[in-house]
Amino acid sequence: MAQESAARSSRPAAEPAAASEVTPTAGPQPAAPAKSSSAAVFDRVLLKLSGEALMGDKGFGIDEKVVATIADELVEVHALVQLAIVIGGGNIIRGLAASHRGIDRVTGDYMGMLATLINALALQDALEKRGVTTRVQTAIEMREVAEPFIRRRAMRHLEKGRAVIFAAGTGNPFFTTDSAAALRANEIHADMLLKATKVAGIYSADPELHPDAELLHDLTYQEVLERDLRVMDAAAIALCRDNGIPITVFNLFEPGNIRRVVTGQRVGSVVR
Repeated sequence: MAQESAARSSRPAAEPAAASEVTPTAGPQPAAPAKSSSAAVFDRVLLKLSGEALMGDKGFGIDEKVVATIADELVEVHALVQLAIVIGGGNIIRGLAASHRGIDRVTGDYMGMLATLINALALQDALEKRGVTTRVQTAIEMREVAEPFIRRRAMRHLEKGRAVIFAAGTGNPFFTTDSAAALRANEIHADMLLKATKVAGIYSADPELHPDAELLHDLTYQEVLERDLRVMDAAAIALCRDNGIPITVFNLFEPGNIRRVVTGQRVGSVVR
């Protein structure tokens, strides 16, 4: 446990500072300066992006301009924290929706996992064009285009300053990419799970159906489950609850929101 705790908080840039801190010096030491509003309050975060976020106003597929806009924001965030991403595939196909059209549910879920890899490669391309070294790891082996998911390798990539995109969900049918995000956040010891949506946060009811729905800023995991608020599936909420990983839900399309979250500003809703 001590080794895991150390891995969670380690960052390459912090090593030289740690060496200097243990050097004996005479006299009282000056107080550490307060963090500026541009400093991150987390070491490592996992961002959950929906596939629908990549299609913009299109009804299907990938809008390159939207991907470019998201990548521009992620470049700024990556400069502040170790960044991991889980991406969905709903802009291409959803397993549950495919099963309603007559495709076997398991087959549909595997099709959805492949869709997440397409999105992951599109996001990787956009990030690397902006100078961010990125690795895609997939829960289904496709060695020609992505690394297999190996937890220790993923953590090493993050420690070396690379962004890591996790594709293919958990690799298992019947599990959503929300569950995959919660699982990967726990596996890499993320300090926060960021759930990017198209609304301002968690509401007391669906704001599209109920315009008078109340925006809820602070909730416990148990409240989300008991009130069936459906911001993420119950398995994802329970997994974060059991391991104490807070969840921030916010509007992806408000420019600068991801940076605001990682620098500790109040944005959206927090579940803890």
